[in-house]
Amino acid sequence: MFYAAIILGLLGSFHCVGMCGPIAFLLPLDRRSNSKKVLQLVSYHSGRLLMYSVLGALFGVLGKSLNLFGMQQQISIIIGVLMIVVIIMPTKIFNRYNFSKPLYKFVGRVKSAMGKQLKRKDPGTFFTLGYLNGLLPCGLVYMAIFGAIASQGVMEGALYMFFFGIGTIPLMTTAIYLGNFLNNNLKKLIIKAIPVLVVIVGILFILRGLGLDIPYISPSEMVAIEQVSATHSCH
Repeated sequence: MFYAAIILGLLGSFHCVGMCGPIAFLLPLDRRSNSKKVLQLVSYHSGRLLMYSVLGALFGVLGKSLNLFGMQQQISIIIGVLMIVVIIMPTKIFNRYNFSKPLYKFVGRVKSAMGKQLKRKDPGTFFTLGYLNGLLPCGLVYMAIFGAIASQGVMEGALYMFFFGIGTIPLMTTAIYLGNFLNNNLKKLIIKAIPVLVVIVGILFILRGLGLDIPYISPSEMVAIEQVSATHSCH
């Protein structure tokens, strides 16, 4: 499912530009030296990728724990259903029940730390900014975390989030170089396309869990692996 993570990151990065674009535009890049600017951007993206990988590993542990109970297929299906439900659920429900409210203090501290880093130009500034950037709440990151849980392993979860981050790099880098280059009409089209993308990824997870013997999409091996795991656990 790593290809799904890259696609989610690549197309979802249009959303990232809108959410994290202001931070990217404020990066204290060295505009006089292209080589330094490239190194600074690499450092910034490396920080983001590390944080995404850490989050992926943590939620991969959760997925692995659930997998020990023989829920490999069910987890994949549940994650896929959750992705679709989150997208089709009316926005007013989220507005009524603010699920992110407990995170406000934490997010405030992250933003404060980023504000301090933006005023500095130390060698580690860009890496730290990228690392902190990965902690900011983002709907697309939440979707990717669902994928990390469904991957059901520490390394698998880390790699899933890593590839998601890789997918976001091209457009985020373009945004940093060119600024706010998207016109309003294109932005509207992208905003409409992102939910469709998430639903497609959700369907892929459901198909993966069904084990329909479709190569790369719904491999039947998942069923066999689950049966073997259940047999060993009984003994």
